[in-house]
Amino acid sequence: MPFEGLADKLSAAFKRLRSKGRLTEKDVKEAMREVRMALLEADVNYKVAKDFTNKVAERAVGADVLESLTPAQQVVKIVNEELIELMGGEQAKIAYASHPPTIIMLCGLQGSGKTTHAGKLAYLLKAQNRRPLLVACDIYRPAAIEQLKVVGAKAGVPVFEMGTENPVKICKKALAHAKDHGNDIMIIDTAGRLHIDEQLMEELKAINAEIQPHEILLVIDAMTGQDAVNVAKSFNEALEIDGVILTKLDGDTRGGAALSVRSVTGKPIKYIGTGEKIDEIQPFHPQRMASRILGMGDVLSLIEKAEQQLDEKKAEELVKKMESNNFDFEDLLEQFKQVRKMGSIKQLLSMLPGMEKQLRDVEVDDRQMDRTMAIILSMTPEERKKPSLLNASRKRRIAAGSGMKVEDVNRLVKQLEQTRVLMKQLGGKGGKGKKRINPAMLKKMGGLGGGGFPGGGGFPGGFPGM
Repeated sequence: MPFEGLADKLSAAFKRLRSKGRLTEKDVKEAMREVRMALLEADVNYKVAKDFTNKVAERAVGADVLESLTPAQQVVKIVNEELIELMGGEQAKIAYASHPPTIIMLCGLQGSGKTTHAGKLAYLLKAQNRRPLLVACDIYRPAAIEQLKVVGAKAGVPVFEMGTENPVKICKKALAHAKDHGNDIMIIDTAGRLHIDEQLMEELKAINAEIQPHEILLVIDAMTGQDAVNVAKSFNEALEIDGVILTKLDGDTRGGAALSVRSVTGKPIKYIGTGEKIDEIQPFHPQRMASRILGMGDVLSLIEKAEQQLDEKKAEELVKKMESNNFDFEDLLEQFKQVRKMGSIKQLLSMLPGMEKQLRDVEVDDRQMDRTMAIILSMTPEERKKPSLLNASRKRRIAAGSGMKVEDVNRLVKQLEQTRVLMKQLGGKGGKGKKRINPAMLKKMGGLGGGGFPGGGGFPGGFPGM
């Protein structure tokens, strides 16, 4: 998980502060020494780490902090604010052109994930009702054009290519194509190299001079740590980049690049790659990232993910069924599918406050959800709609068909009944003055009222795999 090592060490430093009733200047300085070491071990640039802890220490030794009833909390608050500032303060957004198309040029070294993230960015922008066009300008790497076509197909976005024609000429033709076909965004996938060289930079400068893109985004691999920061510095000096897309952040347990890029280059991180799938890209929010580093979770991103993936109409239909106490296995199956769209259960749970650390040594098996879905899919449509039909012989047949035990089927049936009882209490037919279940809230909570996770959060006992 991102920043895993850093989060652990910061947590330990703050725990020692909280054990003291009152803080002295010496306590603060010792804590900042630990914080600085934690940052350096996370591969944060030395100057960045030093400046950061000096700023925190300067603010933390003030009388209003040391004389506070909760000085340790005040120090954590200051660290949170300084982390946000270190990573850019506010979310940096794409600067769209007043007269479309907006031209976004992606650059970076080979292997940074540039072509993949061109497709991911196109997918994200398309979901925002934009009409992006991908432009294949990596004419050197074998199969680069084909790779862009594959990710373009996954994103549902057209790809403009002219084989191994001169990249500057390709861009000019693509711009005319975008204007003719109503594409309001043009994303250029340029060639990368295994290292920064003059030929690479000259080609990028030529494209920049001819096309004059509105955004030059550098794609860098978070897992390369300080090397990523050095690459960002070199590209910025040559091209004056507008921002960074940080890839493979899900696999970077240190996080040094994310904490150093803004400070070293002066350019913001605009997007982060959080996985391999086409939809695993998101805008970079300094406030939310600081919150995750300090173990406070990222509930806002979880809600946004739910809003993007969960169907409002289906949530409304589910509410009506719950209110009439007709919730059945068909509805449960649909909820499993909705949760599946949001990603892995462990990833979703890690966004909840305090959960990321607890999940480190816990193996969350997403296949358990598949097993439960197998039980439901082994039922006939009639049995799914009328669970009361499930007698002993039917349960044996369902268990055999799903590769599960009869006890698993019994447990699932019992939990459905418990859910029906709970839904009736929350807002079904019974009782006056009871509030109707809010479908928007149901949607934001991830489907089944905020439950649906391993360990059975939300409903009594919890559904298997949810």
